Amino acid sequence: MTDVFGSSHKDVHEQVVFCADEQSGLRAIIAIHNTALGPALGGTRFYPYESEQAALADVLSLAKGMAYKNALAGLDLGGGKAVIIGDPARDKSEPLLRAYGRFVESLGGRYITACDVGTFSEDMDLIARESRFVVGRTLAHGGAGDSSILTAYGVFQGMRASAERVFGAPTLRGRRVGVEGVGKVGHRLVDLLREDGAEVVVCDVSEQAIERVKRRHPEVDVVADARELTGADIEVFAPCALGGALDDATVSRLRAKIVCGAANNQLAHPGVEKQLDERGILYAPDYVVNSGGVIQVSDEIGGFDMERARSKAAQIYDTTLKIFAIAAEEGVPPAVAADRLAERRMSEVGRIRGIWLGR
Repeated sequence: MTDVFGSSHKDVHEQVVFCADEQSGLRAIIAIHNTALGPALGGTRFYPYESEQAALADVLSLAKGMAYKNALAGLDLGGGKAVIIGDPARDKSEPLLRAYGRFVESLGGRYITACDVGTFSEDMDLIARESRFVVGRTLAHGGAGDSSILTAYGVFQGMRASAERVFGAPTLRGRRVGVEGVGKVGHRLVDLLREDGAEVVVCDVSEQAIERVKRRHPEVDVVADARELTGADIEVFAPCALGGALDDATVSRLRAKIVCGAANNQLAHPGVEKQLDERGILYAPDYVVNSGGVIQVSDEIGGFDMERARSKAAQIYDTTLKIFAIAAEEGVPPAVAADRLAERRMSEVGRIRGIWLGR
């Protein structure tokens, strides 16, 4: 049974909303972890979970990750997430998305939604017909478009910072990088790596995704699966598929010196970050380096400007270096240093919102 209220203050969620509409088939969960810095922003994941408990566990974990991600991205936004239970290829429909939009609207702005696994900008346009609290819309509707653009860019900046820390220079030129998952974000990351002169090897469960990469970059190597990739002779491992990529077996097999990727919740369980540290593998915390997407879509709130958003996403490089420096100074893994920095901002800035404004 998933503990909705959490076993510690860090895991307590402010609000969890279960949403159902029988006629459209909608079954969704919205989780708001923390609004200390502002309304909760996080994407809507459309995924065929094996059970409602699995969906609940995922949305709670993802919402917490968004709170920390938004804090370290320097945004005045809290953390939330939503999941729609179902197969997007079969179950997604206009009535279902618009019904979901009504539930988002019912929260009165406490939660702002965006794209995630299984949802796209066109879906956000439909949801926005029922709710004002939607970002990540298409360019035609005044939105930021595909958030994978700056997600990949931010991961690349985090990888440059990691390379500077480990190899002494902020470049991947001549380095062999393994990318697990070349979907919305992963294939864009491959583009950036090749532009920088990196050698790239990839894997993906989708043959179509592999073929897209091979058409653009015939020189990229392909391996059968994640197990083969993590055991390969690579210097950087970039998990860009679903979460939990870094478990005990993977860490023990990993030959890379750096882990830096776009996937959320890469650590399969608490303690993996210490195993990486003990093996001398530098881990760039996922919610730090993959925050380019939320930076991109959050810019819509004030009227979207891509150059402004890109400039902010470029700061992921400096934030990543800062976390590595704190980790070294305090003698903790980078994941612990990142958590401390995020919690400090939520506490210090969030406290200011308690000052009475007289209205």
